[in-house]
Amino acid sequence: MKFIHLSDLHLGKKLGEFDLIEDQQYITDRIFDIIDSEKPDAVIIAGDIYDRGFPPLDAINLFDDIIVRLAGKRIESFIISGNHDSAERNAFANRLIDLSGIHLSSVYNGNVKPLTLKDSHGEVNFWMLPFIKPATVRNFFPDEEIASYTDAVKVAVKNMNADFSSRNILIAHQFVTGSERCDSEDVSVGGSDNVDVAAFDGFDYVALGHLHGAQSAGRETIRYCGTPLKYSLSEINHEKSVTVVEIGEKDDVRIRTVPLAPMRDIVEITGSYNEIISQEFSSKLKKDDFYKFILTDEENIVNVINRVRTVYPNVIKIDYTHAQTVRAAEFSSDQNVGNLSMLDNFKNFYRSVKGEELSERQTAYLTALIEKIEEEENETA
Repeated sequence: MKFIHLSDLHLGKKLGEFDLIEDQQYITDRIFDIIDSEKPDAVIIAGDIYDRGFPPLDAINLFDDIIVRLAGKRIESFIISGNHDSAERNAFANRLIDLSGIHLSSVYNGNVKPLTLKDSHGEVNFWMLPFIKPATVRNFFPDEEIASYTDAVKVAVKNMNADFSSRNILIAHQFVTGSERCDSEDVSVGGSDNVDVAAFDGFDYVALGHLHGAQSAGRETIRYCGTPLKYSLSEINHEKSVTVVEIGEKDDVRIRTVPLAPMRDIVEITGSYNEIISQEFSSKLKKDDFYKFILTDEENIVNVINRVRTVYPNVIKIDYTHAQTVRAAEFSSDQNVGNLSMLDNFKNFYRSVKGEELSERQTAYLTALIEKIEEEENETA
């Protein structure tokens, strides 16, 4: 059996001030080119369909187009909600849509059942586990000890009662401990959202969403496929792709990737102001790409971003290499700001300003405050 693993479409996403809906439509068409070429038996989308719980209309229309195209090709499709999605909204009319072969995960209710496909080797069970938090799972299993995200996933999996002598595919949207983050992803307080890879023992393949860089987690068959597009400057060096999985008999899983080329890439260039805006230099570049420029000029240039945009309209950021900026950049790099939680970033800031560590009381207070803010943001998303 062959299936395609996708995740983190983030429809409706912006890159800085730039709307990416045209880029997302373009890459959707490229994904369907791959689907037409590969002819998979199934397609998985492992969460974060949208970039926020209340997506804009053009994002909704694009997702509608995606599921209509999949249904038209008679491809069984398994789609779960991620932490950026509204699980309730995504699940609307899922029982009716299910009849077309498009399977949208229900809001987690403690009763996850498999959807089963058959091939020449027998049955393959697909389990759809939307993004969950410890509090979510505790609601349905109050007698279980659930103090962490790992506990929550383990309890959720245990109560699926899967027969691991058969072939089983889990679709989930969580952060597996030790995986590589980037700064376009949500980071929980103190890394509290970590899930130990052992929580996924028994599954032949775990199709993960949440992290934007394609990577395996713990073992080859527990995999993040990554985003189809670059969604932040921290993803400049990512090679985006579609993950293709073929499963034969039990324990026979083959994984490969098919590259995805964007309509507009993100590019970082270092040079002087006069150099980068020169005709000779700019004629070698694709003007519509997104750019970060690092200027080597010794003095700041007035209104520089607008001046550079007369040549490159999609400039995201401009930095300088001169001494003051270099020192600031080194500080940010040392602290690895994008990959740290809000709490850890505040600890580093406090240490750099006060020259001392937060006390236990301050840390506890700040942790509670950040968690409250995150909960309020989730409720209003």
